[in-house]
Amino acid sequence: MSAAEALKIAESRNLDLVKIAPAAKPPVCKIMDYGKFRFEKAKREKEARKNQKVVEIKEIRLSLNIDTHDFETKVNHARKFIGSGDKVKVSIRFRGREMAHPELGLTIMNRCAEAMADVAAVEKPAKLEGRQMLMFLAPKSSK
Repeated sequence: MSAAEALKIAESRNLDLVKIAPAAKPPVCKIMDYGKFRFEKAKREKEARKNQKVVEIKEIRLSLNIDTHDFETKVNHARKFIGSGDKVKVSIRFRGREMAHPELGLTIMNRCAEAMADVAAVEKPAKLEGRQMLMFLAPKSSK
């Protein structure tokens, strides 16, 4: 039907004529209450935003010569972060002569990954970047 005819029908029903596919030949239109449509769309988007969880990245710093109790404390903190749904960045900063032994840092990182294996999965394995070794842990998906 012609656009003028459709507009006349829409006005007689106190509704709006909305173009759904303006690029189509001929353009596709729909008769609807546009204000109500926009309100419901905004309401759906607000509800979707409410249900979203923003994932933060928390960091724990280990050292090359960390003691067992200090290590366990750091792992427990990381467990809390993982439990609340955040990702964890585990880092070791090498100072001075420690740069000569990156394999020691790798063993500490592997020990940390093993300690967290029940709640977290390694997202990015340990990698030396400059004077810092980084590893990322993410919560295990509960499927």
